[in-house]
Amino acid sequence: MDPYGDHNRKIISPLDKPIDQKEVSKITTVEKLQKVTEIEEKIKSEMDENTSSENNSTLVDHLTDLRKQLIKSIFTFLLFFIVVFSTINLWFPYVTRDHELIVLGPLEVVKFYMSISTALSIGLALPFLCHFLWQFVKPGLNERESQFLSLYSPIMFLLFLGGVSFGYFVVNPLSYNFLVSLGAMNFNVMVSAQEYASFLLMTTVPLGLLFELPIVAMFLATIGLLTADSMTKIRKWSYLSLAIISALITPPDFISQLIVLIPMALLYEISIYIVRRSEQRATAPT
Repeated sequence: MDPYGDHNRKIISPLDKPIDQKEVSKITTVEKLQKVTEIEEKIKSEMDENTSSENNSTLVDHLTDLRKQLIKSIFTFLLFFIVVFSTINLWFPYVTRDHELIVLGPLEVVKFYMSISTALSIGLALPFLCHFLWQFVKPGLNERESQFLSLYSPIMFLLFLGGVSFGYFVVNPLSYNFLVSLGAMNFNVMVSAQEYASFLLMTTVPLGLLFELPIVAMFLATIGLLTADSMTKIRKWSYLSLAIISALITPPDFISQLIVLIPMALLYEISIYIVRRSEQRATAPT
């Protein structure tokens, strides 16, 4: 046997094997899918980064706007506070109503002046504070809410002013005189300046907030959370709630509570009427 008999046989390398076109096609397809997947992941990552940067930018813009409005509000309040505190001798008789008040120490004088000046400054600056708040929240409101607040903001301020005036001219003098005369039967009544200031604020500011009831009812009806029929059904419970609120914000005497409860009940009935009219207007054919 010739050991060299196979020297003419062609040696085939693994690289010289015939290429299967199907396998090549599969490999090419897999590579393409991998590239597409990589591209999609890259695009998604870039989009996530852009969205995150946009959200961060929006948050920074909101915080910057809020900071600006807060600075303007604080500056406005301080301006009114300086004016009110510097003219304290002009408005002091209107606050005390010429009642004989006593002070129990030098610090109580400062507390009285500061508390009354702060309350008056907030009341005077309230329209400006509401305007600054409106500038901040307006971009985040929808068209319906924006129209509602822009239309009824002046009415809200007038209702608040009416509530404070009702407390100052009606509730405060009647309840004060009643309580002092009740105590004078058995005691030598001496009212401190700080107690009088607390009593005055308690019988005026909460009433200003309660007088906003019609506007609150209209807003809830506008966004679909309240109807005239639902307000009518819960009338008894609403009166009970108003009685409890009037008892909490007024001095502990029946006269003061009744004086506050009567206009609150009237405002509730007015709210039902206003909501019903707005519903009829909304459902009326054009």
